[in-house]
Amino acid sequence: MPALCRDCLTQFDTEPRCPSCRSPRITSHPELFELSIAHMDCDAFYASVEKRDNPDLASKPLIIGGGRRGVVSTACYIARIRGVRSAMPMFQALKLCPDAVVLKARMEVYAETSRAIRKMMEELTPSVEPLSLDEAFLDLTGTQRLHGVPPAVMLAGLVRRMKTELGLTGSIGLSHNKFLAKVASDLDKPHGFSVIGQAETQDFLRNKPVSLIWGVGQATQASLDKAGIRSFADLLRWDQEELIARFGSMGYRLWHLARGQDKRRVSANSPMKSISSETTFFEDTANDDILDGHIWRLSEKVSDRAKAKQLAGRVVTLKLKRADHSLITRRLALRDATQMADTIYRTARNLMDQFEEKTAFRLIGIGISDLIPEEGADRSGDLLDPQARKRSQAEKATDSIRRKFGRDAIRKGRSLR
Repeated sequence: MPALCRDCLTQFDTEPRCPSCRSPRITSHPELFELSIAHMDCDAFYASVEKRDNPDLASKPLIIGGGRRGVVSTACYIARIRGVRSAMPMFQALKLCPDAVVLKARMEVYAETSRAIRKMMEELTPSVEPLSLDEAFLDLTGTQRLHGVPPAVMLAGLVRRMKTELGLTGSIGLSHNKFLAKVASDLDKPHGFSVIGQAETQDFLRNKPVSLIWGVGQATQASLDKAGIRSFADLLRWDQEELIARFGSMGYRLWHLARGQDKRRVSANSPMKSISSETTFFEDTANDDILDGHIWRLSEKVSDRAKAKQLAGRVVTLKLKRADHSLITRRLALRDATQMADTIYRTARNLMDQFEEKTAFRLIGIGISDLIPEEGADRSGDLLDPQARKRSQAEKATDSIRRKFGRDAIRKGRSLR
């Protein structure tokens, strides 16, 4: 059976250890050197970056997230053993792991590291489809002729480079389509390499729970459970027309995925749909000055990300969550797309002022959507606000100062509220 040493990249027939370096980190599979669709997922990415940058954290449980009222963004594997999971309320995570070190996310550092990983991927293939900062699909079809080795060898080389050059590990899933590659990458974490071949697809999926399907959340899971569908074997008993009649377009997708079929291509040009940022308060607040300060800081973050990606948005969104967890969302379409923090702030502030109820909030978020390239943004100005152009010029000057002297070189007073 074809086999690959993930440490020295030697190709050989199956043995307990690599014949070249004697490493036990072997991946073997009948279709190992034939498959070319992959999913790479960094292992506990945010936490791993923090441990890399601070070796004193290496043996400690680490949680990246907000205060006690926030949620877990990422937990290292030590904390996960205690039951901590992403999106878990922070107070619950700290009950499970009271000795955890809790750090706030450093998004700029994670984004920079993500760009370095992305560059490594693009050296292998132009067909890279990022899903987030820490995971992506890769299509390596036809690249063997260019690089002289099968895709599996290139992927093992990718995670070896990530380890040696960036101090991070990732897990690889290799298969014949995106759905199965994503499933495979979760089979052997951390620092894993799993393969699901074409010949074994039906047998592999048959007894797996339908929760394995990416995108099946609690509501869909409940609907499937009500219909008696708990496993892929249950799905296979339904006709396509019956699934569509019961679940709409999702039924069509379920019928194909039940058979391991996924015709979606790895798309390197999937457009970004929105840019947003939000924060959960340590205590619920109705204080207007506090809320205003958060609106400005979040508007700055959204603006910074838009400028970094050379994008602008035609729609500004304000998101609020009350103390009872009910969600309020307000949007306003702009006459002219923007990436300026001042415009985003003033629009969001206007949306906030339209609320008549003076209730306490536990979360606030700001976002822009309907994105376009920055070349078409902030052109016309505002005839009803003659000072808008001066504020825009001042913001551009501020951006220039920050690029030269650092982010904290100049700040607006409202950001201190």
